[in-house]
Amino acid sequence: MLTRRELIKAGAAAGALVMARPLGALGRSLGPQEFDTARTSRLFPGTWLAHADLHNHTLFSDGAGDPALAFDSMRSAGLDVAALTDHSTVSYGLPEHVCADGDCSLAGIDEESWVKALEMADGAHRDGEFTAMRGFEWSSPTLGHMNVWFSQTWIDPLHTGGTSTGEGAAQFIHEEMGVPPQASAQLDELVRSAPTTGAGMLAFYDWLRAPVDRPIIGGGLDGIAGFNHPGREPGRFSYFEFEPDLTDRIVSIEVFNRREDYLYEGTTSGARSPINECLNAGWRVGLLGVTDEHGTDWGYPDGKGRTGLWVPSLTRAGVREALLARRFFSTRLRGLRLDAAANGVPMGGVLKHSRGPVTFQVDIDRGKEWWDQPLNVQVLMPGEVMPTVVHSEDIRFPPGNSPVPTFTSEIDSDEGTWVVLRVTDPAVQADDRADDLWSSFGNAIAYASPFFLEPAA
Repeated sequence: MLTRRELIKAGAAAGALVMARPLGALGRSLGPQEFDTARTSRLFPGTWLAHADLHNHTLFSDGAGDPALAFDSMRSAGLDVAALTDHSTVSYGLPEHVCADGDCSLAGIDEESWVKALEMADGAHRDGEFTAMRGFEWSSPTLGHMNVWFSQTWIDPLHTGGTSTGEGAAQFIHEEMGVPPQASAQLDELVRSAPTTGAGMLAFYDWLRAPVDRPIIGGGLDGIAGFNHPGREPGRFSYFEFEPDLTDRIVSIEVFNRREDYLYEGTTSGARSPINECLNAGWRVGLLGVTDEHGTDWGYPDGKGRTGLWVPSLTRAGVREALLARRFFSTRLRGLRLDAAANGVPMGGVLKHSRGPVTFQVDIDRGKEWWDQPLNVQVLMPGEVMPTVVHSEDIRFPPGNSPVPTFTSEIDSDEGTWVVLRVTDPAVQADDRADDLWSSFGNAIAYASPFFLEPAA
C-alpha cells in the first residue's frame, strides 16, 4: 500500500525526471500519424499528454481475444497507457480453473488469471514508452460496474453483497414493461426515500477502505476506482450514495463508453442524467472515456471513447498522480488534445470562487486539417434531470500558434459545486435522446473533467 508520503515522493521523483526531458513516447506527436498534435499543454507547462484506454476485456472474462495479445495491440494502435480490467463476478476464493471449457464469461476472473494479468502488464510496461496496468471490473448486474486500478488484491460482487436494494426499479419497469416516464419518475422518487437506499454498495466500499492484508477477503486500500457506464445497470451504484471518506479514492465516471454518451443515459425514461446525479451527490470525479473493448482489435476502433491524461511522466506513478488529480479529459476522437483552465485553475482542480465572471481557456487541437473548424463549448452546472447550460460559446480549432480560445461566463457557487466544459461539433447530428436545446449544440466530441467550486474567502 502506498502511504501519502510515499506517493508524494513518487510524484516528486517523476516530476524531477520529466523536468530533465519529455520521456520517450511523450516526445513524439500524439496518436496516429495523420494527426500532428503536440504533447505539451499551452496552459500548464510541465505536464504531457498521454493517450489512454483504462477499460478492456479478454477471454479472462467475457471478451473474445487472447489476453496475451492485448497490450501489444493497444501499444501498436498508438495508446500510451492501457489497462486490462476483466470482470469479477463470482470466482473470488474458488479453486483455480473455474471456467467451464475455458468460457469465463459468467465466472469472471479467478486468482490464476489475476496473477497472469499482472505478469502480462509487467512484461509490456516500459517506463517512458508505454504504461501497462492491471485492474478489474467489479460487476454487479443490478447496481453497476466499477473499475479498480493499482490494487494488489481483487474482490467480486458475490462476496461484497453486490445486489440492489430496490434502486433503479423504476427505470427497469419502464424499459421492460413500458410504464410511462412520468409514472416511473414518481416510483423512482418513492424508492429513493426508502431507508435501505444506499445499502447495496456498502460492502464493496468497505473492501475499498480495508488494508490489503485483511483476513479472508483482503482489502483494496491501495487501489483507486471509478464508476463505469453509469446508469446502464439501473441500480446506479445505490443512486450514487455519497461516502465522503472515499472522495479521494473514487476518481472517475465514464461519460464515453464504446460509442455511447452517458450524459443522456436513462433520461428518456424519466431518470436523471447519471453524470449530473453523480456530481450532485458530492463525488469529485473526473470524466473518463473508454472503449470497453470486448473484441480482438484493442485500441484500434475509431469513434469509441478514450482518455487524455496530463501526466508528469509516462510511468505508473505518473498515471496514478494524474488520475488522483482528475487531470484528464474524455473524447471520441483519436489524436485530440484538450486542456482547460478556469481562472488559471486546471481541470479537476478546486476553483475558489463565489460569484461573478470566470475566464475559461480551451487548448484544443487535432492537427492542421482541423484548424478553423467550428466547435461549440457549453458550460455546465448542476440541474435536476440534465445539467444546466449556463453559457454556450462558439469557438474554432485555433490555427497554428494563434491564441487559445478564451471566454468568460458568469458563475455563482450558490447554484452548485461543479462546472464542466463540454465540447461539441455543431456540424454532426446530436444524440437521438437529446431535446431541442441539447440538439442545437451538435454531437459531443469531448468533456473536460470538472472544476470543483468552493466559495472564496
